Amino acid sequence: MDMPAKLASLADGAEVDVVVLGAGGAGLSAAVYAAIAGARVVLVESTEYVGGTTAWSAGTTWVPGTALGATVNPQDTLAAAERFLDAAVGARSDPALRAALLKNGPKAVEVMQANSQLRYRARPFHPDYLSELEGSTTCGRALEPLPFDGRLLGEQLALVRPPIPEFTVLGGMMVDRDDIGHLLKAWRSWTSFAYSARIVARHLLDRLRHGRGTRLLMGNALVGRLLLSLKERGVTLLMQTRATQLHRDAAGVSRITLRQGDTVRTLSVRGGVVLASGGFNRHPQRRAALLPGIAGAWCPGAPGHTGQAHDLAEQVGATYGEGALSPCFWAPVSLRKRPDGSTAVFPHFVFDRAKPHMVTVDQRGDRFLNESTSYHLFGIGMQQANATTPSIPACLITDAQGMRKYGLGMVRPRGMGLAAAQADGYVTSAASLDELARKLGLPPERLKRSVERLNAAAQTGIDPDFGRGSTLYQRANGDAAWHGPNPSLGPIAQAPFHAVKLYPGDIGAATGLRTDASARVLDAQGAVIPGLYAVGNDMHSAMGGTYPAPGITIGPGLVFAYLAAGHALARATTGDAGGELTAPAQRRAPRATPAHASGAAMAGSRSGAVPAA
Repeated sequence: MDMPAKLASLADGAEVDVVVLGAGGAGLSAAVYAAIAGARVVLVESTEYVGGTTAWSAGTTWVPGTALGATVNPQDTLAAAERFLDAAVGARSDPALRAALLKNGPKAVEVMQANSQLRYRARPFHPDYLSELEGSTTCGRALEPLPFDGRLLGEQLALVRPPIPEFTVLGGMMVDRDDIGHLLKAWRSWTSFAYSARIVARHLLDRLRHGRGTRLLMGNALVGRLLLSLKERGVTLLMQTRATQLHRDAAGVSRITLRQGDTVRTLSVRGGVVLASGGFNRHPQRRAALLPGIAGAWCPGAPGHTGQAHDLAEQVGATYGEGALSPCFWAPVSLRKRPDGSTAVFPHFVFDRAKPHMVTVDQRGDRFLNESTSYHLFGIGMQQANATTPSIPACLITDAQGMRKYGLGMVRPRGMGLAAAQADGYVTSAASLDELARKLGLPPERLKRSVERLNAAAQTGIDPDFGRGSTLYQRANGDAAWHGPNPSLGPIAQAPFHAVKLYPGDIGAATGLRTDASARVLDAQGAVIPGLYAVGNDMHSAMGGTYPAPGITIGPGLVFAYLAAGHALARATTGDAGGELTAPAQRRAPRATPAHASGAAMAGSRSGAVPAA
């Protein structure tokens, strides 16, 4: 079957083992896991691209206890990770979900790496965000996808959601932390010059031959690797297709109706439907109820997370989880109108706000939070402050030193692109703090007082107001080369001065459909809805709306995709309407296994490809 396929190529009433709704990171993973076991899988994506917001992310996958993690941190243990999550999350999520994540995470990574194209690496330094908590670690839990040659996908490369333009250089060249270091040193180091010349030349050739860069990094690499794995296993991928109804009978969710253009098909599903549509963020009614006052235009996520699948799930009894710290995960974002009229929404993760020579103030000109905290807590802090003092938008301010060293939002280090950003109003600049305050509508004396107090803190290295740079993670967000006593604190003193406006942007849903530890969706009474699963941001977060470490959306998305696929396959192969799990060796082979399922796919079961519990 072609990839992507036409819905018309499927017979009405056709029987499949698993249907996955949503081709973001979690949905792609669920489809891969099911395909590894030889299942008949249909993967449904509502947009023209696969990858969802995962394709725009760093692709970091937080899974403690893996063999890869042990190569950089052999002292880490699952017990330590459990203590860390208990301290960070507490009663905000079901402990059984966290236990399932920790227990099954290492096997999920092992199976994926052994039976697909996905490959990871562990960095020697990639700390948990809440590094002050017991059980935190500096490395080993956060895995990164290896770079990927998109040319291996052939024409399917066009299906991968392109990266955010503002996170690329030279008209779409993706760069990671290694590339940035070399590019900044290209004229000072022969090694960096040669490295930079090589990747730039590759990109320019790619643009001529393929219309886009084919050296895929971070989230694009993760998505490309998963897509190639599905291509190799002949999975049916339906693009620009929506589910219009879930059909529930006495045995559970047993059929699903899909629409692609004018074509409608109802499929019979033996194992289950896995919801991985990305969350509620662009659902108008749910957004208004859960995120009052937060404009949809501030959301930097991909467009597919409409929450439409949640409406269908509720019609068969599904309910939303409760008790999370926040209904979403957050990052401060800045907004800029592109030449084509669209709006660029730029997340300020780590490149500017936590560095020396930076300060964030509210609309009275006062500091109100710790600039070096995680992007999630920064976004929450903006909303909390705004409840009493106008803090949305806030202003992120730097001086000539900060602009030269780190850039500001969409403006690169050394001020690359500054003139254009000034011309279109994205950056406000002035020769003095008084002038900058007047342009921003801030009280000049209050702004100057905030800067003077920050400058005094930079001298001592201690921020008495908000503790900026007081934890290992916060110092890691600073500048290790800064000569001051605190890598996150440096004076704002050299004219000219520059500012961008920040808004709290929801980067993913934390509130989602309530599930058990096998990702089975639960009804209002806490009973399982057989044949219905939720993973990724469709699932109520095991992190309880906290963001304790890098990759805590993609990591659980992977692990619960592994569990959901395994449970659904157990239902399909045993005929057990309740979906109880059985050991892989006891399962019957899937009925009418597709002829395209390779020997490698069947070999997946020999390495424990499908989870038993």
